[in-house]
Amino acid sequence: MNERIWQHPVLGGLGERKSLLFSFNGKTYSALEGETIAAALLASGIRALRLHEETGTPRGIYCNIGHCYECRVTVNGKPSVRACMTPVEEGMDVVSGSVLPTPLKKGGHPA
Repeated sequence: MNERIWQHPVLGGLGERKSLLFSFNGKTYSALEGETIAAALLASGIRALRLHEETGTPRGIYCNIGHCYECRVTVNGKPSVRACMTPVEEGMDVVSGSVLPTPLKKGGHPA
């Protein structure tokens, strides 16, 4: 699936760019040189980049300017990387975040 916008009415065309391969959750995707992880995944039809740490609800691109941290992924073993701010590199291994154990008990703080 390729949902990339090749010709934008205001910004113009993408022009010639080198194609790069990277993986997301074990599957190979392509990106254009200079493209962020979030943009490349969005162009490939991927909307959920991680799961909420406690509830498990899907999270994706929200602000796309690095403020909200909703697009955090693990890149080459490094956790909490913002996908909207990180350019794809050839062979990059990206893994979505998953549900983590919560330190708080339901209904309040631990004693």
